[in-house]
Amino acid sequence: MSDSPAPLADPHVVFDATEGPRDLVILGSTGSIGTQAIDLVLRNPDRFRVTALSAAGGRVALLAEQARQLRVRTVAVAAPDAVPALREALREQYGAGEPLPEILAGPEAATQLAAGDCHTVLNGITGSIGLAPTLAALEAGRTLALANKESLIVGGPLVKALAEPGQIIPVDSEHAALFQALAAGTRADVRKLVVTASGGPFRGRTRSELVSVTREEALAHPTWAMGPVITINSATLVNKGLEVIEAHLLYDIPFERIEVVVHPQSYVHSMVEFTDGSTLAQATPPDMRGPIAIGLGWPQRIPDAAPAFDWSKASSWEFFPLDNEAFPSVGLARHVGTLGATAPAVFNAANEECVDAFLAGRLPFNGIMDTVTAVVAEHGTPATGTSLTVADVLEAETWARARARELSAKATAEARA
Repeated sequence: MSDSPAPLADPHVVFDATEGPRDLVILGSTGSIGTQAIDLVLRNPDRFRVTALSAAGGRVALLAEQARQLRVRTVAVAAPDAVPALREALREQYGAGEPLPEILAGPEAATQLAAGDCHTVLNGITGSIGLAPTLAALEAGRTLALANKESLIVGGPLVKALAEPGQIIPVDSEHAALFQALAAGTRADVRKLVVTASGGPFRGRTRSELVSVTREEALAHPTWAMGPVITINSATLVNKGLEVIEAHLLYDIPFERIEVVVHPQSYVHSMVEFTDGSTLAQATPPDMRGPIAIGLGWPQRIPDAAPAFDWSKASSWEFFPLDNEAFPSVGLARHVGTLGATAPAVFNAANEECVDAFLAGRLPFNGIMDTVTAVVAEHGTPATGTSLTVADVLEAETWARARARELSAKATAEARA
């Protein structure tokens, strides 16, 4: 293990640590990660200064408010047709005669910001569209606080080719937990990574009991408040499968030494088992501001970033094995992660299409993983011996999305016949 490549995320290596306020670029500022990051920044103006924000463009009033609060130089939206509404919202926020921030628009706007002048880029974009900004931030030499797991999963070799030791700090709660626990020992001391899962809203149900679950039931996550796509991924446990692939890529630990355990309370965010039998767990009440603070502030900790436990109150912490029959997503993720190349991109893209179909009422809950499994099987074993390119990833994703839509439509037609 000591002879294997250096991990992408290494708590023992600090990349370009600087004193004074860190200049930040926040991508996905109006989403869950972005809004919580801004709350953290506003409470710590001596530590952080945001220079630019990007968002999809659906919440221009919030984006304009964030821009005024933070006094950023630049705002970006992925949707060009959102620019007029954004400009008007900015005029309402800023005083008369006060200069407005520069506005960038289009699919490449977030990528342009990621390559700009700053210390840290927080990639809080949801989905594989975050790959280009991830690569741009790494190529520009920025510290990357990575909440966009999909960019690492679909472009693992591309990310690994660009990232310097210590350049990536994970923001997912599970990977931030592993990151902190790994600081307690050397890589040679690590026996196993244990990734925890809440089990989602359907923990304990069999596959047959999941046949008729509704959109509303699947969106009712018991412990976390997240966007709809991530919430559905948590209900299917696809999110946990993606996190297993991410842990493998971040920490260079073989898949057979990465375990998933169900922990309904979501207090323990992940664990590291060492060769001497010790297991170190990182635990906080469920709140993403803690992992965000690690991503933005490492190697320093941000005081009162998130709530701590009240140890004067009794609580119960439970752990259960994963039901792979009811939730086959983790096993399938291990399979595509082992295949590598474009297989993870196919898995992720097909899942995104199936989640959209489920949310729109065009696909039953179990149909999500049934369809993803079929698409992955059709894709087969990716060609080996060639270097992965962005074009390869995009081509594989385009095929997977189209095939997932075809299979979803077929399943819907058959169900109605």
